Amino acid sequence: MPIADRLTLNIMFENKERTSLTELGEFGLIKHLTEHFKIAHESSVKGVGDDSAVLNFDHKQVLISTDLLLEGIHFDLAYVPLMHLGYKAVQVNLSDIYAMNGMATQITVSLGVSSKFPLEAIEEIYKGIALACNKFNIDLVGGDTSASRQGLVISVTSIGYAEKDDVVYRNGAQEGDLLCVSGDLGGAYVGLQILEREKQIFLENPQLQPDLEGKDYIIERQLKPEGRKDMVDLLAQLKIKPTAMIDVSDGLASEILHICNQSEKGCTIYEDKLPIDPMTYETARELGLDPTVCALNGGEDYELLFTIKQSDYQKLKNDIDVSIIGHITDKNEGVKMISKSNVVHELKAQGWNAFKK
Repeated sequence: MPIADRLTLNIMFENKERTSLTELGEFGLIKHLTEHFKIAHESSVKGVGDDSAVLNFDHKQVLISTDLLLEGIHFDLAYVPLMHLGYKAVQVNLSDIYAMNGMATQITVSLGVSSKFPLEAIEEIYKGIALACNKFNIDLVGGDTSASRQGLVISVTSIGYAEKDDVVYRNGAQEGDLLCVSGDLGGAYVGLQILEREKQIFLENPQLQPDLEGKDYIIERQLKPEGRKDMVDLLAQLKIKPTAMIDVSDGLASEILHICNQSEKGCTIYEDKLPIDPMTYETARELGLDPTVCALNGGEDYELLFTIKQSDYQKLKNDIDVSIIGHITDKNEGVKMISKSNVVHELKAQGWNAFKK
């Protein structure tokens, strides 16, 4: 896949043949995978190599978030390259820190692996992890490994900080605030549908090669998402503190409802204001999908959804990577979307649900 060719790394593992994990053992494996990682932050007093990492954030607020990725639930190794998986596992965690208006500085990584994976496969995962760490200036400071009978399990904990007055929660939206979202929506979901389609075609006829031509952007949105650290930096430069913020991981509608429920407010959004990339729109139509439904309920975009005071509008209005999609209302007005044909629809969370059958 062409995208894989663009994942480059300045550290390489030396072994060239299939190596059983039993040859290294747990502690040998951890040492082998992490010895190339260097410490970049003064807050990382002690990283990998002792019973615990030691961090020092002085008087800042410490932010911590953990995500668990399970083979067969969150990813399919039929079409997810291991290097991309390592990169994405880090990104989905960093996104949670950025959603608090914070800076991520450290991660821990824990793996559960079955005997079907040789050392070289785990190295591919760590190449992706290292790429994400290098790009976003993150220290790997700990983790664990274990045998697994349920396939591959990846757990990443991200650690960061913010000044006390800079932390943004989900519950601060006020009536009249503008609802904003970074980037574009629905691409990751539509990219996933393309990958699933090509998987089914391959299973029916293994001689056929995947047809992904012209779909690089939406495939990359699914396989190699990017946490929006740049948006946190931009808001700081513009001296805008959002009143509420969340990352778009489970679908836009779901995240809007989280902000509204926790802020005890309502919201009105406008369908014609939803940012949908042309490739996402056209591919959704090709697949018989409604692009708006993909944007509302697809998930895994890892954009930032946030509310700002109306007085901050002038500071942000010219940024082409931010869309103002609606406004916060009184709780009694409900959470709704005005369609392109001016029909009012109640917003419902129909995106990702970890326990939904």
